[in-house]
Amino acid sequence: MAYATINPFTNEQIKTFPNSTDSEVDAALDAAHAAFLSWRETSFAERAKIMQKAADILRRDSEKYSALLTLEMGKLISEARAETELSAAIFEYYAKNAEKLLAPESLPVASKDEGRARIIFQPLGILLAVEPWNFPFYQVARIIAPQLSAGNTVVLKHASNVPQCAEAMDRLMIEAGLPKGGFRNLYPTHDQVSRIIADHRVRGVALTGSEGAGAKVASGAGAALKKSTMELGGSDAFIVLEDADLEKTIKWAVFGRHWNAGQVCVSAKRMIVVDKVYDAFAKGYREGVAKLKMGDPMDPSTTLAPLSSQGAVNDLKKQVEGAVAAGAKAEEIPLPLPNAGAFFRPVILSDVAHDNPARREEFFGPVTLLFRAKDEADAIRIANDSPYGLGGSVFTRDEARGEAVAAQIETGMVYVNHPTMVKADLPFGGVLRSGYGRELIGLGIKEFVNAKLIDVVDIDAPF
Repeated sequence: MAYATINPFTNEQIKTFPNSTDSEVDAALDAAHAAFLSWRETSFAERAKIMQKAADILRRDSEKYSALLTLEMGKLISEARAETELSAAIFEYYAKNAEKLLAPESLPVASKDEGRARIIFQPLGILLAVEPWNFPFYQVARIIAPQLSAGNTVVLKHASNVPQCAEAMDRLMIEAGLPKGGFRNLYPTHDQVSRIIADHRVRGVALTGSEGAGAKVASGAGAALKKSTMELGGSDAFIVLEDADLEKTIKWAVFGRHWNAGQVCVSAKRMIVVDKVYDAFAKGYREGVAKLKMGDPMDPSTTLAPLSSQGAVNDLKKQVEGAVAAGAKAEEIPLPLPNAGAFFRPVILSDVAHDNPARREEFFGPVTLLFRAKDEADAIRIANDSPYGLGGSVFTRDEARGEAVAAQIETGMVYVNHPTMVKADLPFGGVLRSGYGRELIGLGIKEFVNAKLIDVVDIDAPF
């Protein structure tokens, strides 16, 4: 596995990193276990100081961290700054809330003979985090901030095309004061990842990534009887009902599909519009997409970034060709292309029949699937006709109606009058082939703790 920085805007290879050696992997696990034995006894107050320090450093050095995001995966500098701030907010959230979220819980037992029962939450040990390239800091922060706050230690295997971002997170936690071994980035091979999962000191695996990667890692974790969480792909529905505020809805649709160049698991990939407003929406959406500007992601005037790599461009082209070969209509929006870089002109796919494989694929880039629904019920049916169940949104002026429709969408998250969003104080996760488990808030911090029952019972109580 090659770990290398290749600038998506210039296609220039900047820096390469060798794979970790077996001895480096062993040393990292030894250090992580030794750190855990003391870190689990460290007070919440002391852990909180380190989480807050990490947040403070990210904000202090925001320009440095943000520029690294843009260099390695090509996102707009404005989006990179937003990701850096979001990561800081996650660290700060757990600095303020971890102790309260993991406070012991007394149980309302039915009889005094059952004693004084309560649940305490204790860390498990070393966790392996396998993270993707599309949000190189946020994806890491949303696992290490809660799990370090809970008392676990973490070993990171980041995506091969963002090795400097991975290295930067390692340095961040050291500067924040985390004890040696508490968090460590590695550049492991696939075989080494399997060995890490199998190590008896590793107690859980958290992965965000593709279905294929998730299936392999989850299989390894299952074989080793380790807890895992999987945050996988998505093909979010963007439902537009006839009473939606169309002008604002179209603006959100263009943004929701094209932020981070469409390389977002919760991007609004499937526009499902009821017949009464379909033509007006389609016209406005095309016009909105046509106003996007490709260019240098460091230039504030650029609104559509390159994809993460030329390989990603080639893969997306093949997907579109496959959809067309199966009967779909493809409309390319003729944006001016820069002279170099991993750019992909936006494409709108329509007439995607039920038997077209594209209907059940994830398009990780600026490709929109546009569906005409007969009515609300048909829109819900189309939305649920997907192997994925991550996020989604419903647009209507009637908020109660929006909530009622949202309740019928089979996903882990649904937003009314807003594309699926990511915030430090909102949970994240899906169902079906989008994975299992939750990250962030109290749900996330409790994924890798032992919910231990302690019951103090009168010695003379009956059995």
